[in-house]
Amino acid sequence: MHSQNTLNAPLSQLAPTRYEHARWETQRRVLRFLLRTIGMTLLVKLDQVEGLENIPAEGAALIYINHIAFVDPIVVVHVVPRNIVPLAKIEVYDYPLVGLFPRLWGVIPVRREEFDRRAVQQIFEVLKAGEIVLVAPEGTRRRALSQAKEGIAYLAARSGVPLIPTAITGSVGFPAFRTSRRWKEAGVRVRFGKPFRYHPQLKRPTKDELRLMTDEAMYILSAMLPPALRGDYSNLEKATQTTIEWL
Repeated sequence: MHSQNTLNAPLSQLAPTRYEHARWETQRRVLRFLLRTIGMTLLVKLDQVEGLENIPAEGAALIYINHIAFVDPIVVVHVVPRNIVPLAKIEVYDYPLVGLFPRLWGVIPVRREEFDRRAVQQIFEVLKAGEIVLVAPEGTRRRALSQAKEGIAYLAARSGVPLIPTAITGSVGFPAFRTSRRWKEAGVRVRFGKPFRYHPQLKRPTKDELRLMTDEAMYILSAMLPPALRGDYSNLEKATQTTIEWL
């Protein structure tokens, strides 16, 4: 198994951080307690978690997921033993009641229809602080994988941090109260895959390279999902790994 030290990213090229790591850590510990004792106990049935050994004990990383239901990022936040920082569309902040959680957690809001420079800077600041950022590369919820946006490759290439593919199944229908029929059916399963990095020479990739890097990462994720959820990445014979080095 890889050494945890190998997952520490070379972030020296990034701007000095303004991110208040200690402040957010304290606040998130309280929220994690509430999430564990109330949210996950009463509203989401969790059946299985695999591959937690692939999460580095320290150091920056990007977790990327397939996104099929609203609760997917919340489940990952719950099961990862460290505090992590998800991205979310900026509209989530305006949701009644539900929008309170991302504000308190410090979720990074993203404007999806543009290159959001402010969000990118926030992401780099969080990574610079040695934290894990959670990304849904498709940018929206879909049952099966659709063509991912190149942002995931851009962030990983420029920061040099590891990527951790994370497959989620069984989350449709949650949140739901324990008394509902949904709790009598199969629950959520989360599987963390082996970490990898892009080759160092791809630190400033071209547009075509970004597309290839993104698709190679998505095929890795696709292979971790059942065929019905693979969508645009169903044909695994097209999968290559020319831009990737495993950790």
